[in-house]
Amino acid sequence: MRTRLLPLLIVLMAAVLLALGFPLAVRVAAAEQQRVVIDRIDDTARFAALAQFVSEPAGGNDERQRILQTELEAYDSVYGIRAGVFYRDDRALAKAPASWALPLEGEGREAFKEALLGRRSHDPPQVWPWQSGRVVVASPVVRDGDVVAVVVTDSPTGEMRSRTLRGWLLIVLGEAAAMLVAVGAAFRLTGWVLLPVRILDAATHDIASGRMRSRVVASGGPPELRRLARSFNEMADNVEDVLEQQRAFVADASHQLRNPLAALLLRIELLALELPEGNEEIASVRTEGKRLAHVLDDLLDLALAEHAAADLQLTDIGALTAERVASWRPLAEEKGVRLVLDGASAVTGWADPIALSSALDAVVDNALKFTPEGEEVRVTVASDGTVATVVVADRGPGLTEHELERIGDRFWRSNRHQNVKGSGLGLSIAGVLLAAGGGAVAYEKHEPHGLRVTVSVPRNLPHA
Repeated sequence: MRTRLLPLLIVLMAAVLLALGFPLAVRVAAAEQQRVVIDRIDDTARFAALAQFVSEPAGGNDERQRILQTELEAYDSVYGIRAGVFYRDDRALAKAPASWALPLEGEGREAFKEALLGRRSHDPPQVWPWQSGRVVVASPVVRDGDVVAVVVTDSPTGEMRSRTLRGWLLIVLGEAAAMLVAVGAAFRLTGWVLLPVRILDAATHDIASGRMRSRVVASGGPPELRRLARSFNEMADNVEDVLEQQRAFVADASHQLRNPLAALLLRIELLALELPEGNEEIASVRTEGKRLAHVLDDLLDLALAEHAAADLQLTDIGALTAERVASWRPLAEEKGVRLVLDGASAVTGWADPIALSSALDAVVDNALKFTPEGEEVRVTVASDGTVATVVVADRGPGLTEHELERIGDRFWRSNRHQNVKGSGLGLSIAGVLLAAGGGAVAYEKHEPHGLRVTVSVPRNLPHA
């Protein structure tokens, strides 16, 4: 969940920082240009004050004109800013550099026209760092209430754009630092929020795997999740109590029914002595009675398997499988079925040896039941990374896709195999025994016909 929640928080925080950063960047650029414009306004006002007392060159004020020209030339030399004083007819009273002329159109011409109306020119358009524009400012020269000339300054923007870029770089660095802090905070926040969820997920998985005593420690996270953890623990307690009552009922019923059934079977045997040899009704009753006794035994085994905790040990899976195959080989030979052991001879895994033996017995017994005479049942021991497997593949009739989904359910048997001896609990017991120790049973088709059953146990010690 963190992989979905964390990117969402990062995107939201990045959007907030960008929403704050863009106006700030615009403000920095505007402030830099405004500073330049204010400096140019001061300069044009000073030049206008000097030009105010300079008349036409023919008027005899050559000294003041020379002073103004000298000031403009020094201004251009020191700052690299073009400046000039122009009459209404565009003639220059003084200017620097000498080759510069008032433009016929553009920002410079517009500023000149505004100043002729007796007011300072409007602020020039914003110049961005990626543009190569210039800042033009014009101020009127007023004498006796009339505008007699206009002072125009034409500034390059390279230094201003450089300062703007430096300001933007500081903003970017600040936002990057803020983003790193925000990501760290989001990481901690999501960890704090999702810690109870992860614990709850692990506990749910444990309960789904058969470890009914798993509980959640409601000690971290938001109050809502802590309440959820407590509610989960209450639910798990109730479920465990119900299952325990169910197991106890099955075990008690199975145990209590065994004695009356044994007495009933004994009376059937005594009754058979009074009837003719080979009576079909007695034989049928005897068969059904033994079948009922077998079902009660399986029910009791299933109840005990669900109740008992696994005694995990580092077990030689290869040796244990070879032992079980050897014990079933006489029955296989009696039925005319070849029981073959294949694969690695020394594979270790963590399992309850008694539970694993019982599970292997159930799987091999099931394979021998449905494998016809002359066919083969192959048992293969292998290891695959963190899992040790025992694969039992038979050459029986196999199961359909729908039947594969049902196999392992309690009391379920295929309609095609109702005449085969069994209670439908053997594979269920095997699954319960293995699940208690972190193992599993999987079923699949064995082409061209038959069933492949894979018994797997972990090679590393499962977490308690």
